[in-house]
Amino acid sequence: MRIVHVEDFIHPDAGYQVNLLARLQVRQGHEVIVVTSELDRVPAHLVQFFGKDRLRERDERFERRTGVRIIRVPLWGFYSGRAIYRPGLKRVVDGLRPDVAMVHGEDTLMGIGFILRAARLDYPIVLDCHMVEMASRNRLRGAFRWLYRHLVTPSILRHQIPLIRVVDVDFVEKCLGIPLSKTVLLGFGTDTDAFKPDRAGRAAFRQAHGFAEDDFLVLYAGKLDVEKGGAFLAEALFRRLPSRTGRRIRFLLVGNTIGPYGAAVEATLEHSENAIRRFPTQAYLDLLPFYQGADLALFPRQCSMSFFEAQACGLPVLFENNEVNLQRSRFGNAMLFEPGDVADFREQLARAEAMAAGDFAAMGAAARRLIVENYDYVPIAQKFTDILEESARRFQGSREGRR
Repeated sequence: MRIVHVEDFIHPDAGYQVNLLARLQVRQGHEVIVVTSELDRVPAHLVQFFGKDRLRERDERFERRTGVRIIRVPLWGFYSGRAIYRPGLKRVVDGLRPDVAMVHGEDTLMGIGFILRAARLDYPIVLDCHMVEMASRNRLRGAFRWLYRHLVTPSILRHQIPLIRVVDVDFVEKCLGIPLSKTVLLGFGTDTDAFKPDRAGRAAFRQAHGFAEDDFLVLYAGKLDVEKGGAFLAEALFRRLPSRTGRRIRFLLVGNTIGPYGAAVEATLEHSENAIRRFPTQAYLDLLPFYQGADLALFPRQCSMSFFEAQACGLPVLFENNEVNLQRSRFGNAMLFEPGDVADFREQLARAEAMAAGDFAAMGAAARRLIVENYDYVPIAQKFTDILEESARRFQGSREGRR
């Protein structure tokens, strides 16, 4: 089956849903193409950490590694987080002659365009929704939702366009008037076949970068910005963290900094009393050796999607005590610290280093088990594909019935 994903934004080095889903669908035996925007007019905050230099080369590298082809379409620009394409997007998708098109974002301008044309397309479409109400902040959202309910929702229901929710919230029903009973909930996770513990990989990573086997290696991989607590992490690591076991405590920080905030973070880290190794932002698949080589993963503020990859590799994590993290830590797979409390963060970090080897190993095993049993994206990706295949069969059947 030829599957075309249509997505406002994709970066080939990121670990977003479409990157992972498309790669796994190729593994399932399908031809997969992603049609998306050029990056020249994409808002800076979407590309500043991965960058957009040598983009064609990076897109081609992504295709070689995954089998997924990326086609970029020119933009006029972005408004309220939504891409405004120059004429030609539909023509590009039509020209690919897909068996089915997965349109990411039922409330994007691009998504609305495909929905309103659904009856005239030569292929079926499947939608997904990532939106939660707290992220919908546009001052015109009331008018937008009224128009959507009266112009777009009827088309979705009339043409029975499948809609997949990737977040377990009622946004589509409450705000857009689409009954939850007409949608399917499929969550997110990670590829547990790719991200997994590996003793040989651990040894190779440590040897390559000069770390001893018994070093306690602590990893942070992500943005060093205000949202992810870059300054908090730098402050917490400013004074030396003494070992309670006699091992060396080493820190791996993987990620870039941006702007004046980033410069302040860099200045604090530069004068840290701890042994810190810095690495630039890595492509999603290139993070695997870091997860396999480390002992513990840190999330100084909030959490991120990399939680799934870290835990899949058997890494216990230390993150702040909030509603989401409390839920994620209930399996004995993680440790919590009080948000914004540097002293508590350091204390929990020291406790992790001092933990008995058997207890620490059990925490890592629980982390891996949590992901395999609840967030393995391999079967989730197959469920996405099952919906796409059923939509293609139904479309083909209705077409033949009209002949």
